[in-house]
Amino acid sequence: MLARFAVAFIAATALAQNAPKPDPLYETRSGDPNGIEKWFMGRQIARVMGHQAADWLERPEREEEEKTDAMIDALQFREGEVVADIGVGSGYIARRIAKGIGEKGLIYGVDIQQEMLDVLAKRMAMFRIANVKGVLGDITDPKLPPGSCDTMIMVDVYHEFDHPYEMIAAMAKALKPGGRIVFVEFRGEDPNVPIKTVHKMTEAQVKKEMTLHPLVHEQTIGVLPWQHIIVFRKAAK
Repeated sequence: MLARFAVAFIAATALAQNAPKPDPLYETRSGDPNGIEKWFMGRQIARVMGHQAADWLERPEREEEEKTDAMIDALQFREGEVVADIGVGSGYIARRIAKGIGEKGLIYGVDIQQEMLDVLAKRMAMFRIANVKGVLGDITDPKLPPGSCDTMIMVDVYHEFDHPYEMIAAMAKALKPGGRIVFVEFRGEDPNVPIKTVHKMTEAQVKKEMTLHPLVHEQTIGVLPWQHIIVFRKAAK
């Protein structure tokens, strides 16, 4: 069984690496006013949430709405893991992951806004969490060491990337062989999820966009009330 899975994984990785890149890569056209006038593979890119909304990330009802503890449990972080929380914001997710990876683990808290990293530093100090390191990335690169991360996670973030192709390519380089990239996105298939349309994604769209990269869909976890947990894996060799 394991051997068959390994063969299938290698074959799928080869297909992903050979998927044609769209030409042009991005389109410019109008659409939902909550998005920017830039489209990628048929999807309008959403506007970035600014640091001014950091308090929304810490809203008291978030756990009830999103069941973030269930998400952390489902992903089974290991003691000593190196994790990148991309779009870390205030560190709401990072501080929950920090418990699972322990003092020997490390979280790179990546954000493109220095103001968010300042909030992150204050909150980690408040919770006495020492294994979260803020990293100032940019819109095409998380600025992480090559082959450094076991897991990279994006919680309600990917749909806002201005340059999704370039960013995922750079993230894949920062993954260790066999490492995983996790997308947590509000379900675009479900009109009852009370989130603006451009801030939701379907599972099919996430899979479609990842065919351009050396990543293979491993599983989609359906334990959350409003969101997908979509996991991709980089080949071990």
